[in-house]
Amino acid sequence: MPQISNHMPTAELQALDAAHHMHPFTTNDELTQKGARIITRADGVWLTDSDGNRILDGMAGLWCMNIGYGRSELADVAARQMRELPYYNTFFQTTHVPAIALAQRLAELAPGDLNHVFFAGSGSEANDTNIRMARTYWQIKGQPQKNIIISRWNGYHGSSVGSGSLGGMKGMHAQGGLPIPDIHHINQPDWWSEGGEQSPEEFGLARARELEQAIETLGADRVAAFIAEPVQGAGGVIIPPATYWPEIQRICDDHDILLIADEVICGFGRTGNWFGSQTTGWRPHIMTIAKGLSSGYQPIGGSIVCDEVASVIGGEEFNHGYTYSGHPVAAAVALENLRILDEEGIVTRVAEDTGPHLRAAWESLADHPLVGEAKIIGMMASIALTPDKSARAPFAAEAGTVGYICRERCFANNLVMRHVGDRMIISPPLVISKQEIDTLVERARRSLDETHAALKEQGLMKAGTRD
Repeated sequence: MPQISNHMPTAELQALDAAHHMHPFTTNDELTQKGARIITRADGVWLTDSDGNRILDGMAGLWCMNIGYGRSELADVAARQMRELPYYNTFFQTTHVPAIALAQRLAELAPGDLNHVFFAGSGSEANDTNIRMARTYWQIKGQPQKNIIISRWNGYHGSSVGSGSLGGMKGMHAQGGLPIPDIHHINQPDWWSEGGEQSPEEFGLARARELEQAIETLGADRVAAFIAEPVQGAGGVIIPPATYWPEIQRICDDHDILLIADEVICGFGRTGNWFGSQTTGWRPHIMTIAKGLSSGYQPIGGSIVCDEVASVIGGEEFNHGYTYSGHPVAAAVALENLRILDEEGIVTRVAEDTGPHLRAAWESLADHPLVGEAKIIGMMASIALTPDKSARAPFAAEAGTVGYICRERCFANNLVMRHVGDRMIISPPLVISKQEIDTLVERARRSLDETHAALKEQGLMKAGTRD
């Protein structure tokens, strides 16, 4: 089988990539003209591309590289497991040691009575499981009409047909016949963009109470579950006001609605606790997990399920599953990843040491003339770009124009920082050092300076109006 050397010239690699590789969430024809950045190796929080540039990865890959790149322990565990049992399924009344051990460990880490795990290959798959599980739960309990699932606009829950329907990304819904029936969306708790004249506290309560209004409109006898991220990740690191989650908890308790925490991004230390719902103070019946579960070293996801839901589901055959559910190599690697997070005190370090350091450095960016707010929780943060801080104004240019310019300046400065519309976001590996945090923020500030200069030169420092 032909092998491609990392030492081929960049232009040749880009041409091969353009000829055969279809990229996700990409206009591939535009990428062909520009040429993909070829990443050849990585260590810690640093990437190296095919031209030898050393790049600080401010996004932990895709929100997932919690323990950083280059941990040989995970490679050793994967190789050992491949030699011993490279694959077997968990269908047909069989199981294997890695799946058993990982399920036990997750039950120990998860709060409350979240003691059962249904494995998947990704967060998207796990959220498809959650749709089936929530609806089946109520069906078995004699309420088959209780099948509507409520989520939020601008939330992200994956890109399969089911999980993409749960999410509130309208661009995704425009393609492929999404959303599927009986998925309902309410507004997000984004005070900066949508809070108007309300205080954050008032706005948090108002947005939470949209859930209650939806339940009353749809009928509590029809609503199965509410699913949300503790902090919206792909939506722009939207941190809800403090009043939001307690009110959501009350509403779900009052109306007998299952509460599902999508912990794909927030889980495994990202917010300074093992799970984001712990940091933000609520009690889900089901948690979606992936990404940081293996720090991206193997594809694996799952649903951690409370005793009540598992007991009901366990009473009948659940006609659902995946070939790679609890894959032994992925499970073994995830176990080793969890061991490292625990024994090296990485989650505690985020809460007590590097997280506060990043907070202080990140919040200092609020004094920049382009930055309206700098928000952070643990090791995920965002800045809202604006031409007018006092008015919380958007740019007159099409949304995302300014964010894209800033992202390109970040790349030029060897920093991976993502843009969501005109918000810039980071989610670095949890092992980032204080010195590396200072480097990240220094490069971010330099990129903001260059963006500001470009906007003035191009006449883009003009305020628009909110829709």
